[in-house]
Amino acid sequence: MPEKQPFIVFGAPQIEQDEIDEVVDSMRASWLGTGPKVARFEREFAAYKGVQADHVAATNSCTAALHISMLAAGLKPGDEVITTALTFCATVNAIIHTGATPVLVDVDPLSMNIDPQAVEAAITPRTRAILPVHFAGRPCDMDALMRIARKHDLKVIEDCAHAIETEYHAKKAGTFGDFGCFSFYATKNITTGEGGMVLAQVEHDIARIKVLALHGMSKDAWHRFGDAGYKHYLVTEAGFKYNMMDIQAAIGIHQLARIEQNWEKRQKLWTNYQSAFGDLPVTRPQDAETDTRHAYHLYTLLIDEQRAGISRDAFLEHMTQAGIGVGVHYLGIPEHPYYQQRFGWRPEEYPNAMRIGRQTVSLPLSPKIDDVIAERIIKSVTSTFKN
Repeated sequence: MPEKQPFIVFGAPQIEQDEIDEVVDSMRASWLGTGPKVARFEREFAAYKGVQADHVAATNSCTAALHISMLAAGLKPGDEVITTALTFCATVNAIIHTGATPVLVDVDPLSMNIDPQAVEAAITPRTRAILPVHFAGRPCDMDALMRIARKHDLKVIEDCAHAIETEYHAKKAGTFGDFGCFSFYATKNITTGEGGMVLAQVEHDIARIKVLALHGMSKDAWHRFGDAGYKHYLVTEAGFKYNMMDIQAAIGIHQLARIEQNWEKRQKLWTNYQSAFGDLPVTRPQDAETDTRHAYHLYTLLIDEQRAGISRDAFLEHMTQAGIGVGVHYLGIPEHPYYQQRFGWRPEEYPNAMRIGRQTVSLPLSPKIDDVIAERIIKSVTSTFKN
């Protein structure tokens, strides 16, 4: 009887000895919370994005980054924020946590990103911000969105959870709007286990975000307990516990150092998938647009049961039985009962997001996947449609 092959974990990060050594160094130094390694990670991330170090702030998640960015943007209860119907729930939840009202619009059927025409049609006198999501690592149409924002005097908070390496017309994602928010969750292109980052156009906004991220205190732990002597803190507003730890930053420092080589690995795998699945009765993702850089965070196939002869959920089950972890990115936001009950949203009101959400499946796209594992994934996919 052949030996059972190991399960391929979806989104498994590639952790190397450098990360392990850096974490151990933090533990030996007994500096586990926010400290010098968080500051170093912020500096190096800012340099990667081509901005000054005092324009970024590390957080414990992208959700936290979104939440306090919207607070720093001055959003208040009753304000409306326009965002996409095809995203992770954190995008919408962060709007709700500010007290603002999320307004959903549909996506472009090919790019799967927010449709600028739908954004403009949704603007009301209460609209204060646009929250675009660079879905799967593909940049939104930022020229169109920024024109709309300038025309209507709206804030722009970019959700860059999938888009660390993404560029649009030679400009990096997260540097267009007033704020850019990034994720370093375990499945992301750079991981710190859990973690996030805010990039802001205005230095004053980052100063406030750093206060909001640590209880509203005027000094963080590093400055209170460092070798320069104890520094008193003052609570200037009711903040949150959203700070990143040095143990997390220790991982991120070396993940960031390998960002280009890992991007190249994911690009190669994404390209191999595109070629291998060209003759299958599925819809492959659109190729990267001219003068853009795709981050290759997700590789998503659309499984139309009528065309493919198998439902999306049956395909998911087939892949799981073959020992391959897959994901769904995402069910449209209006599919979820909480939002239906609170806002009265219905999937049919957002037909592109509904169709994509009901057909989509994401395949593993980690730099950890070598040629042998990639071939196993490809064979499992193609075998589904040979019966």
